Amino acid sequence: MCERCGRPLVAKYDLARVRDNVPRTSLGRYGTDLWRYRALLPFADSFAAVRLGEGGTPLLPLHHLSRELDLSGLWMKEESPNPTQSFKARGLVMAVNGALAWGRKGIALPSAGNAGSAAAAYAAAAGLPCRVAVPEDTPESNVLELEGFGAEVRLVPGTISDCGRVVAQWAPLPEWWNVATFKEPFRLEGKKTLGYEIAEQLGWELPDAILYPTGGGTGLVGMAKAFDEMRELGWIAGQGPRLVAVQVSGCAPVVRAYETGARSAEPWANAATVASGLRVPAPFADTLILDAIRRSAGTAVAVSEESMLDAMVELASLEGCFACPEGGATLAALRQLVTSGEIAHDARVVIYDTGSGLKYPEAWRAALARRARKAVHA
Repeated sequence: MCERCGRPLVAKYDLARVRDNVPRTSLGRYGTDLWRYRALLPFADSFAAVRLGEGGTPLLPLHHLSRELDLSGLWMKEESPNPTQSFKARGLVMAVNGALAWGRKGIALPSAGNAGSAAAAYAAAAGLPCRVAVPEDTPESNVLELEGFGAEVRLVPGTISDCGRVVAQWAPLPEWWNVATFKEPFRLEGKKTLGYEIAEQLGWELPDAILYPTGGGTGLVGMAKAFDEMRELGWIAGQGPRLVAVQVSGCAPVVRAYETGARSAEPWANAATVASGLRVPAPFADTLILDAIRRSAGTAVAVSEESMLDAMVELASLEGCFACPEGGATLAALRQLVTSGEIAHDARVVIYDTGSGLKYPEAWRAALARRARKAVHA
């Protein structure tokens, strides 16, 4: 975070030098995980990075849903194979390695669950102490992970915003380095690899739209950054995909700001949803999120809790993907946009499953209960 203006810091690279020295055909020399893009990450080749096998996740074709929605192509970026079973590994591996590079003695963050788990895992591998504050209703699986990795955990009444205030007092600088979303520049660099992977997995032909479940918004901003970098490198051509921020009706500050034409998002009162990753009432990088949406001619969509739960079941029963609720939200949003005509039937679309449904037993109980009630009334 910039000490002068209080806004996020964003890394810049000598892209002309990368273009001259790193052809995209050479990426395989760094492996199959996200480190294959090491020339565009903030660590020299000689840096002994802590790694747990993050990134390199599949882009799965959703054949049944693609036919049902009459789309030219539909894929799901399946992030559950990451360490700690969520996309948060991409950002936290960079943050923890950044802590090592800068000689920090410990890390801390507020979390809705999955970011804390990833931070604790990488901190354990790096030999760093870790403090995490999570809402008291965080899924038990996340709390067990945190404790298993040896992190100090505090359960806080309220949302991630309340947890952020606790961390500021409980883990102050300089002893503790706050790796919350956009409070340091490294997490964004890890998340931008989502954009690089999607482009490479589709043969450097970008989709027409990407639907991203947006809480803190690091991945959405990161993908926009990745597409800008790839265009300057000459790795892709033309306009990038439309970026769609997906939220739920119980917590939709970005959607409200987008729909009213605001430059920033006002905090959402009484945020409520079982999709813990979407229960972010005041995203720190709201202006960056809104800029990324608007520059890509994208949009922002809020879905109902019920449609999100139903979409989780659809992904499981039609495509074999045991999705998290945030993943269900992206399918529910796609249905809305196809029905309204905002996404054309000849479009090529990527949606996200940001983590394993196994980490959300409470949400899955609710989803299956809805399916059972529907079967009774059918």
